Amino acid sequence: MNATSNARPRGKIMLVGLGPGRHDYLTARARAAIAEADTVIGYVTYIRLVEDLLEGKEVVKKAMTEELDRAIEAYERAKAGKKVALISSGDAGVYGMAGPTFEVLFQAGWTPPGDDGEGIEVEIVPGASAINTCAALVGAPLTHDFCAISLSDLLTPWPTIARRLDAAAYADFVVALYNPKSGRRTRQIEEAQRIFQRHRAPETPVAVVKSAFRTKQRIEFTTLDRLADADIGMLTTVLIGNSNTFVKHGLMITPRGYANKYDVQANGEARDGEKAGRSLSSGLDGWLAEIRASGKTAAELAALHRLPEDYLAAVLAEPFEPEAVYSSEENASA
Repeated sequence: MNATSNARPRGKIMLVGLGPGRHDYLTARARAAIAEADTVIGYVTYIRLVEDLLEGKEVVKKAMTEELDRAIEAYERAKAGKKVALISSGDAGVYGMAGPTFEVLFQAGWTPPGDDGEGIEVEIVPGASAINTCAALVGAPLTHDFCAISLSDLLTPWPTIARRLDAAAYADFVVALYNPKSGRRTRQIEEAQRIFQRHRAPETPVAVVKSAFRTKQRIEFTTLDRLADADIGMLTTVLIGNSNTFVKHGLMITPRGYANKYDVQANGEARDGEKAGRSLSSGLDGWLAEIRASGKTAAELAALHRLPEDYLAAVLAEPFEPEAVYSSEENASA
């Protein structure tokens, strides 16, 4: 018997995103990874979502706050040559198990397998995160710039969370709030509302989605001033619109900005001063030319545009040469 036949099987960790949990939204690769696994590890609620796919497998169920234990269990089994599916709802890389697993692996001295094929392989299997699935249920709220912020202060200091909330609210992002409330954490959503109300109108649309695409799915439309009165829990994602978001016919929509450039009532013709395929007249070059011609100081411009004064001072101090602008036909032939 040769050395190859005596070699221990190569271990593998598959970080599997389940999406919202329903099997018709489970990717083909996620299903195949679970089928390939010797062991499936996950939070007990996530295990229940795929329990009919786990026949004949070792199943390790863990509690909500045992993320590091899950990662350690996966590593120990992979070291023994097992193929392990470490499952997360949504996407494993979005508030999921990918981060804790790599932290455990790096702490143990793990490196990616080399050309010799030795070592534990790690595969990340993406899934639809709550921000995507909840948005799909309520319309098109993420058509313009957006971000996600977790209100869980189990691992993140509240001042850090509050600064992020304030910055996102000030910058007019559409914001998805993850982990907004639990049995023990009830005040965080109220503080988030308080921070947003410093920068957003009371009537700003808000969608509250619980258990998206699961049997107990619930969708509630409300407004920022009534957010704290909504039915919110750990399985809820809260979507707060920006200053242009609206709700119509039961759909929450955030415009992309086409109306800034095109007259949608006139066959989509570009507005006066605008050109199709070119930056807005208020884009970077147009704005730089405008602020220089205004004669205003950096302090005045900072107040006008809600931008840092030192940034504007640096911009005004630099020589300005508008970038050459080419048509799409010229770019294509270049």
